[in-house]
Amino acid sequence: MPKPADIGGKRLISLAPDAWVQWVTQSSEVTAREILNSEFQWVSRQNDVLVKAVSPQQGEFLILNELQLRYTSKMPRRMRAYTALAEEKYDLPTYPVLVNILPPASTIRVNDRFESDFLGLQSRQDYRLINLWEVDVSIVFDQSISTLLPFVPILQGGGEPEVVQRAVQLLRLDDSLSELEPLLGFFASFVLDTELVSQILRWDMTVLRESPWYQEIRQESLQEGEQTGIVKGKLEGEQALVLRQLTRRIGSLAPEVRSQVQALSLVQLESLGEALLDFAGARDLVRWLREN
Repeated sequence: MPKPADIGGKRLISLAPDAWVQWVTQSSEVTAREILNSEFQWVSRQNDVLVKAVSPQQGEFLILNELQLRYTSKMPRRMRAYTALAEEKYDLPTYPVLVNILPPASTIRVNDRFESDFLGLQSRQDYRLINLWEVDVSIVFDQSISTLLPFVPILQGGGEPEVVQRAVQLLRLDDSLSELEPLLGFFASFVLDTELVSQILRWDMTVLRESPWYQEIRQESLQEGEQTGIVKGKLEGEQALVLRQLTRRIGSLAPEVRSQVQALSLVQLESLGEALLDFAGARDLVRWLREN
């Protein structure tokens, strides 16, 4: 039986802490000293990682790492709160970093700061923003950032079979990294055919299910499915209501007209529900469908 996998953010960053802190700060002189407790009462997740670092110029400081599966509009406020909590608890300057793993919906704007203006009082919190889909895959190999190996398939230029195979080979060279292979396989399935992925990797879903990344993606999928079900149910209910109202108002509908009504969006159905009160006959419905 495979051993449970501890492949949350803390485990990933601990694989190569110096390489990680140098990458996120873009300074080769920064080194990691230790990974600190990041539990702040109401803020506690497996993918929040607080690292104490040091550099010749800055001395000791904190690097606050938030690894987010997908960016949401709540993240800027969270980064502001988390940064303040870290500075208060450890009394050290803090460098916050937000790493987004998968791109959000096209309608969501990804911000690199928190800003507010309330009653003339302004607040602002900047943070380093890293979108993995914009990161060139070559840095993983050139800078030996083991933490990023599982994400190779979703990095820029990482979705090629030979690149994924190279990442797999690096994982297999180090026994301490072998548990990350299923996670790499999971992200590879986003860009490659599942059968091809299974040929490249040792696919072990038992281990993968222990990962917080898998659990977060699964929960996100369930929520999306639930939301889809709610919308679908509302659409079907509106269809039934409008068809019933139309039948009472103008009589039986021809099959082709009924099909046109059933093809309407929820917004269109709601508009039709208001308009049909003025219909005198089937011609009014046909005219409305033609115009809308």
